Amino acid sequence: MALSKDRGITMNDGNKIPVLGFGTYTSDTVPKSKCEEATKIAIEFGFRLIDSAYVYETEEHMGRAIRAKIADGTIKREDIFYTGKLWSTFHRPELVRKCLEESLKKLQFDYMDLFLMHNPCSMKPGPDLFPMGEDKKLIFDNVDLQKTWEAMEACKDAGLVRSIGVSNFTRKQLELILNKPGLKYKPVINQVECHPYRNQSKLLAFCKSNNIILEGYSVLGSQRDPRWCNTDVPPLLEDPLLVSIAKKYNKTPALVAIRYQLQRGLVVLMKTYTRKRIEENAQAFTFQLSEEDMKSIDGLHKSMSYMKMEIFAGHPQYYSPDVE
Repeated sequence: MALSKDRGITMNDGNKIPVLGFGTYTSDTVPKSKCEEATKIAIEFGFRLIDSAYVYETEEHMGRAIRAKIADGTIKREDIFYTGKLWSTFHRPELVRKCLEESLKKLQFDYMDLFLMHNPCSMKPGPDLFPMGEDKKLIFDNVDLQKTWEAMEACKDAGLVRSIGVSNFTRKQLELILNKPGLKYKPVINQVECHPYRNQSKLLAFCKSNNIILEGYSVLGSQRDPRWCNTDVPPLLEDPLLVSIAKKYNKTPALVAIRYQLQRGLVVLMKTYTRKRIEENAQAFTFQLSEEDMKSIDGLHKSMSYMKMEIFAGHPQYYSPDVE
């Protein structure tokens, strides 16, 4: 069963984003070509939101996958909602457009549908994605994120991107942008880690009150990549409550986790490499969780994070996982 092409939410700038998307982060242990093939399969099953980033180093593969599905008549470019991200070594205002144009060149696209500031923590500009000092610690940069945002607004005005937003921002960091003097465009999206063990309820309420859509990644937990994943957090899809609810609806725990977020009003990103799971996850609109089951899943919140953000500890914009 394929996704319906009209399942989307209108953002605060009037553009529409699909509510279920395909994430393309690939760990170093997985060939990038595998993600390219999975993206083609996802498009075949109706996924139209493709989420990538400069730092993922998969943009050439994403461009090839999308162009292949255009070439075989499955889609047109305008059918795809492509999300890219500004990496932290490009936060200086004069570097923002450079990052975007480098991504567009790799993709062989004229524009992006959505461009997000990937992380509020700025790092030293240069060729290294994670610039390290002799002490093996990240070399940070001191950048006014309001100026970074102004440069992103200029990219929108130039027609290089249609919508702009942020990722991994707390309420305080969002307020920094929202309260910027002369703000031209509000962020349309805040993309964050979100799953039943960390349901972001306070941040979700704040975003809704400001007409900003919360977009969730790691909604199924994590692929347990030791570089980025806190392996002390138990696997989400083995949670007894999710397993029990899944049996009740004759669905998988993954589908229950996805459906939970959709009913809360989130845009949801899922990621898998197998055709079977891509097809299964495309069925998130074939059932609805009861109010009672939604409340039960709410009760799983533990302020637990799968993502290890401690690498940014010491940066003024760093926040611990229990901060929303």
